[in-house]
Amino acid sequence: MKINTLIYSLLLSLMVLQGHGQKAKVASADKQYDRYAYVDAITTYERVAQKGYKDEKMFQKLGNAYYFNAELEKAGKWYGELFAMNQDQEAEYYYRYSQCLKAVGDYAQADKMLAAFNTKSGNDKRAQLYSNHKNYLEEIKANSGRFNIADAGINSEFSDYGSSFSGNKLVFASARDTGGVSKKVFKWTNQSFTNLYSSEVKKDGTLGQPERLSKKINSKFHESTPVFTQDGKTMYFTRNNYLEGKKGKDSKRITLLKLYKATLNKEGDNWEDVVALPFNSENYSVAHPALSLDEKTLYFASDMPGTLGQSDLFKATINQDGSYGTPDNLGATINTEGRETFPFISDENELYFASDARPGLGGLDIYVTKIANDNNFADIQNVGAPVNGTADDFAFLIDSKSKNGFFTSNRTGGKGFDDIYKFTQTRKLACEQSLTGIITNKETAKILPNTKLSLFDEKFQLLKQGISDDNGHYNFEVLCGKTYFVRAEKQDYETKEGTTTIAKASGKSELNLALEQRIKPIGVGADLAKTLGIPMIYFDLDKSFIRKDAAFELEKVLAVMQEYPKMKIDVRSHTDCRQTAQYNEALSDGRAKSTMVWLVKNGIKASRLTTKGYGETQLVNKCSDGMQCTEEQHQANRRSEFIIVSME
Repeated sequence: MKINTLIYSLLLSLMVLQGHGQKAKVASADKQYDRYAYVDAITTYERVAQKGYKDEKMFQKLGNAYYFNAELEKAGKWYGELFAMNQDQEAEYYYRYSQCLKAVGDYAQADKMLAAFNTKSGNDKRAQLYSNHKNYLEEIKANSGRFNIADAGINSEFSDYGSSFSGNKLVFASARDTGGVSKKVFKWTNQSFTNLYSSEVKKDGTLGQPERLSKKINSKFHESTPVFTQDGKTMYFTRNNYLEGKKGKDSKRITLLKLYKATLNKEGDNWEDVVALPFNSENYSVAHPALSLDEKTLYFASDMPGTLGQSDLFKATINQDGSYGTPDNLGATINTEGRETFPFISDENELYFASDARPGLGGLDIYVTKIANDNNFADIQNVGAPVNGTADDFAFLIDSKSKNGFFTSNRTGGKGFDDIYKFTQTRKLACEQSLTGIITNKETAKILPNTKLSLFDEKFQLLKQGISDDNGHYNFEVLCGKTYFVRAEKQDYETKEGTTTIAKASGKSELNLALEQRIKPIGVGADLAKTLGIPMIYFDLDKSFIRKDAAFELEKVLAVMQEYPKMKIDVRSHTDCRQTAQYNEALSDGRAKSTMVWLVKNGIKASRLTTKGYGETQLVNKCSDGMQCTEEQHQANRRSEFIIVSME
């Protein structure tokens, strides 16, 4: 973008350049640079450079002049000259040069510059984001191909950008000169200052002839980026620090940006009562408003005190009496040391914004994040190509119902400096996930309808609750890449919890839960070991006495036999195939008898118990002599059974 972003902290201190014949010209260019008259400065610097004059500070400023004017390919030429002279530059130049290299598609060299930036910059979040997303191109590729884009049909040869819906109208900023003979020029770009225009959005999606908004809104300075309340009666918009014929300037005599509010008159044909918002300042810029769904929060971009980078996203409460709360920075989840700007809230409560500090395709890229119920933000994702490209892409706007929208870009092939593009979204962001599963009875595998399900996040905060349907099925909408816990509760069953980490790609994640009955049916022929979940009764090698861990399991059998005093049990012991058959039969018989002795010692009459050792004669798998089996397979054959012989 070439105009009206924000006044960034971008000016380098004036340096005295070496050289005799060119010294005066460079000094003149420096003054133009420091006044943000970048086009004039570029002309002078390039004239000097073409005559063979070389200086690091000049190349820095020449690169910066193009960089801040969003002509990244040209900026890259001069940053290349800078690094050719001296590789030891401040960290910021490594980052800017990497962005310029992306603009020409040289991602390999850009990544090298980002790696160097990471080394030099320390704790800079831009470096951390790159370090944590070195496969960012693959992530962006997964999100790409979701939009069909085309020229919006309203662009001029000048800059057109920053649109907003107002009923069936699209309102946008344009530098097209529709005035009289007198033409006021913005020296940053040598174009006219921008005004707001309105164009009808027709049923077929085409746009009508743009019409300029009233003089109450449009002044002789910049107006841009409006947003309207749903009833269409209130507009917030950006303008240079100018109201009622008075122009404000900061300490450097620069006219910064402010937010203004206007009200539609009773006739509905004109805007009036233009007022500046109370958190504006002469000393910093506030711009690019967006409204929350309930219209109780105003989002915007600013470089006010407390900003983490060159510009951050903030929000302020709109109180019921029309006053405003103190602006709050959206925090490090959103903001970086770079530029975050042009917020937009969709009717699905998603925050779209532009940033040049996150891993992207070059320049400003558009990102999106879901605003959670607690006003925190979910994963931030690049919306992908073709909306994002190697140039500046920003001012994203979408109607989530029709899937149609607009964005602005200064990409190659446009009609003017910045152009508005229309799009249709063909599918939602790549990563959409649901967590599903079936609840069953662990013993019988039968489905369990009407089971209570609770979804928890990784910090075990309750998120959602539901009931399994007639097919035992449940479904929760979840976020990609997050870890969740699911708890299943049903009367007469043990409560069960499971955990899963959701994939980072679209689809369904599955977590089935099998619940164990608390009240278990038993009868003649049933095995208490299976009913009570008793594993192998462990004995030491070649021993048959009961160990403490085995005693714990036998306590369960004891408790059931005490509950049913007429129950009779046949204790059966089995071994695996290792050792001889004769040895295993004797060993298992001894272990079965030791088990009976323990039960008798603890109060069960011997007449209620019988025993038999089966050795390796009843293997449950194919792990017989000579077969290669795992320890787990052998373990399945080493088992104890407590078969109910009678209940009366």
